[in-house]
Amino acid sequence: MTDTSEPGSAPAEHGWRDLFRAFFHIGVLSFGGPAAQIALMHRTLVDDRKWLSEPQFLGALSFCMLLPGPEAMQLCTYAGWRLKGTLGGLLAGLLFVLPGATVMLTLSLIYVLAGDLALVDALFLGVKAAVLAIVLEALLKVSKRALKTTGSWVIAALAFTGIFFLALPFPLIVLAAAVYGFATARHGDGNPAPAVRVSPAQTARTIMIWLAVWLLPLAALFALPDPLLAEIGVFFSKLAVVTFGGAYAVLAYMAQDVVIHHGWLTAGQMMDGLGLAETTPGPLILVTQFVGFLAAAEAHGLWFGVIAAGVTLWVTFAPCFLWIFAGAPYVEWIAAQPRLAGALSAITAAVVGVILNLSVWFALHVLFGEVTRTESGPFVLWLPELATADPVAVGLAVLSAVLLLGLHLGVAWTLAIASGLGLLISGLI
Repeated sequence: MTDTSEPGSAPAEHGWRDLFRAFFHIGVLSFGGPAAQIALMHRTLVDDRKWLSEPQFLGALSFCMLLPGPEAMQLCTYAGWRLKGTLGGLLAGLLFVLPGATVMLTLSLIYVLAGDLALVDALFLGVKAAVLAIVLEALLKVSKRALKTTGSWVIAALAFTGIFFLALPFPLIVLAAAVYGFATARHGDGNPAPAVRVSPAQTARTIMIWLAVWLLPLAALFALPDPLLAEIGVFFSKLAVVTFGGAYAVLAYMAQDVVIHHGWLTAGQMMDGLGLAETTPGPLILVTQFVGFLAAAEAHGLWFGVIAAGVTLWVTFAPCFLWIFAGAPYVEWIAAQPRLAGALSAITAAVVGVILNLSVWFALHVLFGEVTRTESGPFVLWLPELATADPVAVGLAVLSAVLLLGLHLGVAWTLAIASGLGLLISGLI
């Protein structure tokens, strides 16, 4: 038997210094969202260092896409686990998250200290406009990969209708898609699945250890006199188990809950947070750190915000280590199961509808000064006040789309140009 903390048949011709150097390189250069991050990992781990084979990399990627949470971070953790066991997985996962988290916390502090200044408002006007183009690009990329059959188009349309017009919970949409994909998948005639080299008892032990790592600190927050940290911890713990499809897919669910139900942030602040996450390395889900920080900082000051940012990071990423360390020994077996592959395909199709919802929701709040939520029976509508349209935001959004989608300029340059023009138009530079 192979313990869940052991990598199995990984190559041995590398040391800890090599591992640190490789994953630190990935962590500090992981800009541009999961597609760019996965491409960087493939180049580093498969092409350059040949630590993983192509089938190993693709099988692990498929497995990570079935999991809740940021697939790029989990793929990085799996690669570290395969190379050096649990400690290697911890090293790889932390090096992927911590550089971006450090930058995000720094930017969040600057945002709170200077967020009311006209300079910051002008800067984030351009960032918000560029984010619209970035989300649109994500929608197009995912659509090309996911919508290859009539059934997948139907799933995407139903997902959009359910979340935008009926306000159905995001987890319910993902679950329904997964059940449909699992039930309708066809059995293949490929090679039999490999044997799993781990015992159920070892898997159960790994699960219990990482559940304790995740939930015991969360439980301790309930002993504090102020309930806000516990509320933040519980909210983002729930989010950690429903973030199928990556940051873009869950953002609409999170943003609308944070803005509408909890009232922690405004829609504009939510957009600013996504813009900050786009400018930092690491997973885009680091926007949760900004949300937790801002919610607590506005209630009780900067130091409380810093603590809340740490709580948010903990409950967002500790579950990722649980999923990987418990599931890693089963990756090759799972990749050979046609029904699980069917569930993945259906989830990916539903994600297209969810990202479309995100695109429309953000566009309304960026391009218009006033947006009203109205209800008619079971339907929910978001109606903009046309007279409040912002011509500068519209122009910057169109320019960002041309730069990103037409000229393929890249995320970093598009953000830099849009934010610079936002400053210039406002007469501040």
